[in-house]
Amino acid sequence: MASRTEFNAVLAASLASNGFVTGGVRTILRIEGLTVLTVALAAYYQMGFSWLAFLIFFLAPDLWMLAYLAGPQAGAVGYNLVHTYVLPLMLAGVAAVAAWPIATAAAIIWIAHIGVDRALGYGLKYPSRFGDTHLGRIGRASA
Repeated sequence: MASRTEFNAVLAASLASNGFVTGGVRTILRIEGLTVLTVALAAYYQMGFSWLAFLIFFLAPDLWMLAYLAGPQAGAVGYNLVHTYVLPLMLAGVAAVAAWPIATAAAIIWIAHIGVDRALGYGLKYPSRFGDTHLGRIGRASA
């Protein structure tokens, strides 16, 4: 069985050649993120929620980057957990059923955050290192 270091080396090598989307598909995914952001902002506005709360909590999902202090694999798991639409959509569903406005606002802010990340090209993380994402390399890793 391969060690974690060997696994990460193989993953990094595959990313160097073909481990993320490119071209038109990447563009579509980024446009999709921009669309999600736009719809989330429109819903937030329409529901009359506090823009101060939006500004305060918009970057909250990025606190999960602290999981990288435990290493790249734990960091990727933590980051990806809060940067997919699954949990905020579940929260939105519960909030709708329970008529819970604070949770609705939180879900919309969370969804908007993910949308802006995708629009900017910040994708879900691979366990090799922070800069390896499904939308391409970011930061110093792109050089």
